[in-house]
Amino acid sequence: MSVRRLLPLAFLVVTATTAQAQKYRTAAGLRLGGGNYGLSIQQKIAPKATLEGLGILNTREVTGTLLAERHFPILGPSLNYYFGAGGHLGGHKDYGTVGGFDAIVGAEYKIAFIPFVVSFDFKPSYEINNDEWFRFPTAFSLRYVLIKEKKKASVLDGLFGGGDKEKTKKQRPDKKNDSQPRLRDRVF
Repeated sequence: MSVRRLLPLAFLVVTATTAQAQKYRTAAGLRLGGGNYGLSIQQKIAPKATLEGLGILNTREVTGTLLAERHFPILGPSLNYYFGAGGHLGGHKDYGTVGGFDAIVGAEYKIAFIPFVVSFDFKPSYEINNDEWFRFPTAFSLRYVLIKEKKKASVLDGLFGGGDKEKTKKQRPDKKNDSQPRLRDRVF
């Protein structure tokens, strides 16, 4: 495939990321992969960014990982790919305290009509104070959506009578009908 054909595709991928990349704010659940298991909690901190905390156990090690991730939609907001970086700290039976740096790349899908998110990721890590300097694990996560993303008002809501709260506000007469402005109005 020539570069000439890849440029329009790359342009579409880059410009298509302006859409909302997630349909939830907070999700927590289980993470399974490669001889280890643990807990995962993900918190949205910006329109396309999350912090993910992982507590991972295996037969010889317990670690905690914190990752900053950037999400991008694929064919709408329910299917995303993401990448990020962070670090981990924990304890190993043979080496004592271990720590290191992590990267992550993966894909996630918010299941329609039920509050679950499934994801699959590749999380390479660099270990300090361990004979296994580099690790390349993959994992599957299933998270329950604890806090959903609030829906934004649509242009169609106003066109087809979606603003009932605004109508009732306009119809109510003010209880106070002062001819002079209130102190708050004069100050601000």
